[in-house]
Amino acid sequence: MTSQSTTTIAVEDVALATGTLALVTLTGPGGRPATLGPQSIAALEEALRTCAARVESGELTAVAVTGTSGCFAAGADLRAVGAMVHEDDARSVAEAGHRIVATLQDLPSFALVNGLALGGGLELALACRYRVVTSDAAPLGLPETGLGLVPGWGGCYLLPRLIGPEEALRVIIDNPARQRTLTAQQALDLGVVDSVQRSGEDDFRDGALAWVTEVLSGAIEPARTDHTADAAAWEAAVAARRDAVALRAEGGAPAPARALELVSAARTASREEGFAAEDLALTELIMSDQLRASLYAFDLTRGRARKPQGAPDESLARPVRRVGLLGAGLMASQLAVLVARTLRVPVVMRDLDDERAAAGLDHVRSQVARLQRSGRIDESAAGELQARISATADLAELAGCDLVIEAVFEDLSVKQRVFAEVEPVVGPDCVLATNTSALSVTDMAGGLRHPDRVVGLHFFNPVAQMPLVEVVRTPHTSDAAYATAFAVAAGARKSAIACQDAPGFLVNRILIRLLGEVLGALEEGTSVADADRALRSMGLPMGPFQLIQLVGPAVAMHVLDELRRSLGDRYPDSPGLARMVEEGERFTVDEWPGAASAVREDLDQFFGSRPLPEPLDADGVLRRVQHALAEEVGLLLADGVVADVRDVDLGMVLGAGWPLHNGGIAPYLDRSGASEATTGRRFLAPGIASLP
Repeated sequence: MTSQSTTTIAVEDVALATGTLALVTLTGPGGRPATLGPQSIAALEEALRTCAARVESGELTAVAVTGTSGCFAAGADLRAVGAMVHEDDARSVAEAGHRIVATLQDLPSFALVNGLALGGGLELALACRYRVVTSDAAPLGLPETGLGLVPGWGGCYLLPRLIGPEEALRVIIDNPARQRTLTAQQALDLGVVDSVQRSGEDDFRDGALAWVTEVLSGAIEPARTDHTADAAAWEAAVAARRDAVALRAEGGAPAPARALELVSAARTASREEGFAAEDLALTELIMSDQLRASLYAFDLTRGRARKPQGAPDESLARPVRRVGLLGAGLMASQLAVLVARTLRVPVVMRDLDDERAAAGLDHVRSQVARLQRSGRIDESAAGELQARISATADLAELAGCDLVIEAVFEDLSVKQRVFAEVEPVVGPDCVLATNTSALSVTDMAGGLRHPDRVVGLHFFNPVAQMPLVEVVRTPHTSDAAYATAFAVAAGARKSAIACQDAPGFLVNRILIRLLGEVLGALEEGTSVADADRALRSMGLPMGPFQLIQLVGPAVAMHVLDELRRSLGDRYPDSPGLARMVEEGERFTVDEWPGAASAVREDLDQFFGSRPLPEPLDADGVLRRVQHALAEEVGLLLADGVVADVRDVDLGMVLGAGWPLHNGGIAPYLDRSGASEATTGRRFLAPGIASLP
């Protein structure tokens, strides 16, 4: 057995009607999920080597692997992987994993998947000849390409041969990109597992062992298909993804392309050749800055995101039993559904007249219907959710609310007015929150009798999907109001970042600086084609023009103008953007822009108001943006907008969807050299989000 500080490996002999089964059990330390680091890999390899000798001698009929406490295995120990500094260490882990997989493949072996199985954990199951899973096992998947790795313990070789290349590539490449995994039933439908048994620790063990006995006796023979025979289908599945993985590689994420290469070769490669190719890919990716940045960002989203730095003691938060919303537009209705669904409290939206209030309820009904159609709530829950939300034109109906969130038009005077109107209506302990994305919360509270009750609570759009909330404190905000805002964010199942009141707060300040630099280059004569191409190596979720169209050109112009007024001319003006807004022009061809939306080819006609003799090309625009972002991150840290650069990175990952392989923004700027060139220093020390 291994030490108690790591995953333990125990072997138990189980008497079956067909002979003796060695049951190898993985148990994570302290009740945590089992992971495989150097010590536990060595222990598992030794245990399986002993089992193999016993099978050869006739002492054992078969070997099975299982886990404990609802976890089969969560894969490689990522902390151990991130601590590796020598290529030999990385290669030894890859090769040891393959020795374990080969041993299981060569034995009469079974995986008793009693719960979560991810990454190397699922690869352990794939190595076994047969797999049985508990009905409530989840998640199941191979998320490695989303983290900057490949399924390098046989996953890229074994899975396409087991279930076919198209389905395997969905699991290996498509699902991680969408942060999707499999349920037990989905795994059965795909052929990843052979049987699903009833959940419950004892019930699953009994049912799984009974199934194992039937397989060993020949009463059950799980079907297998030779997917390697269809070369055309194999090539079609690979070819369908070549462009997408090439684009991701251009954006600094090589792992999906490496995985695609491995799967492509798996049809004709021998096991030894396939495993050797996985060893090489895994070793090279482990020893990359992109992986270290991914692990850094992954740790932020799993650790810092759950324990916001700078939040007051949660015991100071006031109870929230009823919530009011000022406004009944799209944003307000999204907030109403979120709050009513997660906090399970009554929510009342207030707008100027009955017609607007009714339109708000229509928006709510539409959202609730979508939730029901998607299967996320049933008919009964939909009815309860709808019943919690009301709308009115009568401001007096907000009396009795413990929290009121304004979500009206992004204009300071409008927001000041609605706060002034509602303050006398609500009780003295009611917290007033603004959902503004860039305006001064301090100015918004300036005319109130109790400015200490005002806090920023900036949810990102679309509210249901975006996981971040910026919680903004003014010099007057009380600890009680601030703590209440954090409690509401947590209750709404969002990750919160503590921000001081400053123009644009965190995420929009950085995004608008980026867009401002691109627009500034256009005004100086850079072509739209060059500007569009310039940032692809950053791997952003969409290009600058798709982003402008997504937020709305008028909104982008409004925030750019606000930040220029507040922060100066480093946020450049763009007459071309102003003209496009005035004429109602679009940046993209598609009405509803996304990452794949085409940029209009005739946009150059709107820009060029400040032409330079030699405008920047694509590389020049990229360098301009990198240096501008490094400057802005340095300035907002100096201004104390957030306390730590890790909050900047967390904000860009969760609030803007920036990729894990960039670590957010600071590791990318360090890696590009922009941090030192602009600020004179790195944001993070070498070895943090990078190789030592």
